[in-house]
Amino acid sequence: MAQPLPPLTSPPHVSTRATCSACGAEASGKFCANCGAPLQGAACVACRALLTPGAKFCHRCGTAVGAPRAERPSGFGNALPWSVAGIALLALIALAAGQRFARAKESAPADGSELAGAPAPPSGRAPDISSLTPEERAERLYDRIMGAAERGRVDSVRFFLPMAMQAYAALGDLTLDQRYDVGRLAEVAGDATTASAQADTILRKEPRHLLGLLLAARAARLRGDERAARDYLARLARAEPAERRRQLPEYLLHQNDIDLALSESRKGGAR
Repeated sequence: MAQPLPPLTSPPHVSTRATCSACGAEASGKFCANCGAPLQGAACVACRALLTPGAKFCHRCGTAVGAPRAERPSGFGNALPWSVAGIALLALIALAAGQRFARAKESAPADGSELAGAPAPPSGRAPDISSLTPEERAERLYDRIMGAAERGRVDSVRFFLPMAMQAYAALGDLTLDQRYDVGRLAEVAGDATTASAQADTILRKEPRHLLGLLLAARAARLRGDERAARDYLARLARAEPAERRRQLPEYLLHQNDIDLALSESRKGGAR
């Protein structure tokens, strides 16, 4: 399992004249006077993270930009849960995010050059991949982050994580596979609340879904609840034969994740 990252810190606030990336209007200060979108240097009132210009939600805690202060929780560790089943990630009412890990092993060159629309790390240069769909762009960011996490490249994870969370937020209503992916990103960030929320949403829709049970086990372990983790892995082992016969695309995509969890469960008596 990738090690959680230490808390991210916000750069100093800046207030300069700029063009709003959301509506194109000329703007100054920290928020666009025309549409309210954050400009360079704007910070989330809930957790004080630096907002991405044009973002509608905080990439760290999920708080909506412009929401009343009373609605906002404080601190990254108390990240606002981002969405109940069917509600878009990072949208409206609040429950968190969930996603994928297996694809990362053989994807994404180490220099991060496959990513478009984001500044490349010093060692890479981003080519034009504007022809990719929003889903493909989000998946590229996901693959880059998970690959970097597996190799212990904390700086790369920090660099791309906010962009990945915003990319998934832009997708709207997420599939169960995408919720698993967001949950895995949250796990890498050390955010057990978001990972648990995504697992719960998957399991509310499909109580025997293998990715929901797997993500719930990983989130429980991140919380330090080893007993709950073992229980979820035991449920995974019981559900696996029938669920595999469904041949869901996400089961094939995350086959390595599922197989490793089943092996762990069988070796440790559902550990």
